[in-house]
Amino acid sequence: MLTEKKPLGKNGIMIPPVIFGTSALGNLYTELDKNTKYQIVKACFDNVECPVVFDSAGKYGAGLALEVLGKCLESLDINSDDVIISNKLGWQQVPLEAAEPQFEPGIWKNINHDAIQTISYNGIMKCWEQGNRLLGYKYKPGLVSVHDPDEYLNQASSEAERKKLYQDILDAYKALEFLKRSGLVSGVGIGAKDWHIIELLANDIELDWAMFANSMTIFKHPPDLINFMKKISSQGVGIINSAIFNAGFLTGGEFYDYRIIRPDSSENRKIFQWRNDFFEICRKYDVRPANACVHFGMSPPEVSAVSLNTSNPDRVRKNAEAVIADVPAAFYEEMKKRGLIRADYPYV
Repeated sequence: MLTEKKPLGKNGIMIPPVIFGTSALGNLYTELDKNTKYQIVKACFDNVECPVVFDSAGKYGAGLALEVLGKCLESLDINSDDVIISNKLGWQQVPLEAAEPQFEPGIWKNINHDAIQTISYNGIMKCWEQGNRLLGYKYKPGLVSVHDPDEYLNQASSEAERKKLYQDILDAYKALEFLKRSGLVSGVGIGAKDWHIIELLANDIELDWAMFANSMTIFKHPPDLINFMKKISSQGVGIINSAIFNAGFLTGGEFYDYRIIRPDSSENRKIFQWRNDFFEICRKYDVRPANACVHFGMSPPEVSAVSLNTSNPDRVRKNAEAVIADVPAAFYEEMKKRGLIRADYPYV
């Protein structure tokens, strides 16, 4: 069982080096039966010493993931002190009025609700209240953030509209700060696929933690991102690294950064060639590709944890073991020599 704990920034929260995503509980890409979902949650407690940390959101299955997580925790009779839930706020569950959900068509399978984006002070408070109801009130989030502020800003069609949307985000964080001042949550954070939005918002809001998605991986790890992580860590901001498989592509999946990818362009063929070379070196040094991705994703000393997601209960143990798996120095030496990771990357 994984027993190691690390501090998540300056707020004193101690978390294990692996936290568990819950999008599979919301039927991401495929519908899982109730028992499989139960076994996934149970396996998290079987393989990681409490408190176990779950990362969830109202967007996941239009609230289904939160509802399932709460029911599974109740069925397992988990003490509320033995679980930490991070709820990314900004999407509110609404009735399903079409044949399928309209907020992300084709992504969430067989769900019974739709979702709308509500990033504002009042919108975030409604998401907070709804999230607690879906979880069943016994298990309340200790960590909160605004979900995908980068995607929200990208909706802007003009500079004036961008300023308005940015103010919406700042107002949303005022709501999160209220929850923290009221003692209802322990930490306020941010998560984004575009790390530059985290950099932008960090100038205007006080963060306890930040989650970087699809940004700091064995495939891409720009020096300016590394420097930014150092900067906010020195200010007491905890860091969680997420989507370290680039949405599954680095371990053999067909999705790259949340879109299906085919070797149908010169740019895409380069990405596939990188993966082929990566797999070749993994075989040579007897390293599981997933373990290499996790080890690399944990290599910056500023990273407190990686967030891993699975739809298979049997993989939970492998995910927990991956954060302590050893990767030989010779593996990284060859990765650098062949140009698969940056030669100036300092941590491997």
